[in-house]
Amino acid sequence: MTVLYYSPGAASLLVHWLLLELGLPHELRALDFASRQQKSPEYLALNPSGVVPTLVLDGRPMTEAAAIAMHLAERHPDAGLAPAPDAPARRDYLQWMLHLANAVQPLFRIWWYPHEPAGAELADRVRAHVQPRIEAAWERIDAQLAGAGPYLLGQAPSVADFYLTMLMRWSRAMPRPATDWPQLAALAQRMKARPSFAALYAAEGLEEWA
Repeated sequence: MTVLYYSPGAASLLVHWLLLELGLPHELRALDFASRQQKSPEYLALNPSGVVPTLVLDGRPMTEAAAIAMHLAERHPDAGLAPAPDAPARRDYLQWMLHLANAVQPLFRIWWYPHEPAGAELADRVRAHVQPRIEAAWERIDAQLAGAGPYLLGQAPSVADFYLTMLMRWSRAMPRPATDWPQLAALAQRMKARPSFAALYAAEGLEEWA
């Protein structure tokens, strides 16, 4: 049995969405962050970082949302969500996945938990510093979509577009959400129109940004 440990709307959303998109049977196990269930000894035995997602696949736990997403796409090549290793688009796919994981997603951690890098007394200054970096990321990605779109790799969606859509959702309450950029707004609408997105929202009990 494939088991996904998740929290609604968290980074596990990417993995959950792909499980639904690919039609893969799975069991959901929600973690109560309010009671810090993700830091329990039982969960830390699966994921020593104490975060979501954790996907138990073939009896083994796997962590890191981007890695899980790429793995799922490669296990199911008929879905066409990742270029083949010898495809010309493969290098762009890897570049965008790692850019989202290493350069964009970490900025949201700083935005939500500004006390972590600098202490609570500097939280406002930290957010003021990180906001233009997030907006610069949207500017770069919007330009990519304008030049190569309508998806990150061209005419068809890949795992990178699912990942990007999750990150755009996270920006919904920021002073300038990702959808302030026209190409990103159009991509968000295309991705949210997928039946798997409606199924995802129903399963996680989400309503905002629908």
